Amino acid sequence: MSDIEIARAAKKKPIMEVGDKLGIPSEHLLPYGHDKAKVSQSFINSVQGNEDGKLILVTAVNPTPAGEGKTTTTVGLGDGLNAIGKNAMICIREASLGPNFGMKGGAAGGGYAQVVPMEDMNLHFTGDFHAITSAHSLLSAMIDNHIYWGNELEIDLRRVAWRRVVDMNDRALRQVALSLGGVSNGFPREGGFDITVASEVMAILCLAKDLKDLQKRLGDMIVAYRRDRSPVFARDIKADGAMTVLLKDAMQPNLVQTLENNPAFVHGGPFANIAHGCNSVIATTTALKLADYVVTEAGFGADLGAEKFLNIKCRKAGLTPAAVVIVATIRAMKMNGGVAKGDLDAENVEAVKTGCANLGRHIENIQKFGVPAVIAVNHFVKDTDAEVQAVLDYVASQGAEAVVSRHWADGSAGSADLARKVVDIIDSKPSKYAPLYPDAMSLMDKIETVAKEVYRAEDVIADKKILDQLKTWEDQGYGDLPVCMAKTQYSFTTDPNERGAPTGHSLPIREVRLSAGAGFVVVVCGEIMTMPGLPRKPAAENIHLNDAGEIEGLF
Repeated sequence: MSDIEIARAAKKKPIMEVGDKLGIPSEHLLPYGHDKAKVSQSFINSVQGNEDGKLILVTAVNPTPAGEGKTTTTVGLGDGLNAIGKNAMICIREASLGPNFGMKGGAAGGGYAQVVPMEDMNLHFTGDFHAITSAHSLLSAMIDNHIYWGNELEIDLRRVAWRRVVDMNDRALRQVALSLGGVSNGFPREGGFDITVASEVMAILCLAKDLKDLQKRLGDMIVAYRRDRSPVFARDIKADGAMTVLLKDAMQPNLVQTLENNPAFVHGGPFANIAHGCNSVIATTTALKLADYVVTEAGFGADLGAEKFLNIKCRKAGLTPAAVVIVATIRAMKMNGGVAKGDLDAENVEAVKTGCANLGRHIENIQKFGVPAVIAVNHFVKDTDAEVQAVLDYVASQGAEAVVSRHWADGSAGSADLARKVVDIIDSKPSKYAPLYPDAMSLMDKIETVAKEVYRAEDVIADKKILDQLKTWEDQGYGDLPVCMAKTQYSFTTDPNERGAPTGHSLPIREVRLSAGAGFVVVVCGEIMTMPGLPRKPAAENIHLNDAGEIEGLF
């Protein structure tokens, strides 16, 4: 059966029963139908005295068109932990409509390791992304309205930094002309759109501790500059209060369930190649108060998602991960070893061995943060015993441990061994987590640290304008912020076609953006776009309703 057919056949429990498993009284669940609900802030406040569980991060090698199954492994591991008698839950991100209708077709796991309701999760869900888009758009409208009615704040129209957003891949909106059509429409200027998941509002919602913190962070966002280069904040536009109202319900974590009826928080969804790539802090910290083991994920490969999880989210939220699971597939190793996608079904042990260099680089990088790692070999049906053994032997040569996991085909029965290994490594190797760089390091030094330590770049290319901008932000008191690298997810370099584990390359910086409310500096590298485009044949072409009114085409 396809993923959607498996999800449709799921025997879901009423969401109140799922909440009861976590000790959440029904009066603290705001139901969205029978199978999903939001958790009240008052309940979240009531459990803050509970002891924290163990936090497990699932990350992966660099993604390939063959697929790695990071979310699938996250769900499978959560089910596996429950199957071996542990009290566990998962925390993952919500899906963006852009990639769902573009390339991915869905983001709720796969096979027998899925979160349900799958169709809802991949479409409108509980409306969080729409709320974020609306809050962002309100601020956009208020900025231009302020300028129209006299511009009391003396905003320089050439220096409006706030771009608009929409939750769809649409390259035609990357750069646009605004306020055309005459005096009544305002003052013409140039602008542009990002995808909603790249919005600073999204980043803030995922890092805010509560509604009060949310409004403060929203107010701290820099939206424009005056002619003297002094910043104009969202609070100066008086938009922060109304934005918080629009985001009030969106701040509450969403409770759903896996195919095996285990609890899952699905909340927030920043991309890891252009944002910080982690689910919300409020969902993660609440889960840690409710379960003994919490399995979460960070987007794309460990060079992006895990790096940002460990350098940004954990730093900001005071989290200490107990273990990291690095997902690898035989197919990804082959592609990193030079095999074309069309030739992946044929056994090629030598290509697997060559491609393992990419996995090795990620293992080395995670070790730099002091967190013990387990490698999960996400098994595909056509993987051969010799190919699998090549990966296991390579991992052993790196002083790490690997487990073959068959959760896609067998659910928790296929991930039980992985679950036992993760518990064992948590018990036997205490985490010594520390960020890769200190707050006090200069912004450029932080960028170079990530570039050289994680990407293995030889140098960083930044022109005087970028260096001067970083220095200005430091002078304004933003020098202690972490950096959020926006870079292609397909390679350690800025060239998406450069696979394996390259060294000696350069990291060109195209642009830097200050996300003062979120609390980091975005570093845009190479040709990465903050508004993706659709592929030649978007997934949307195959998504439709069948004669029974059911959705087809979502993976």
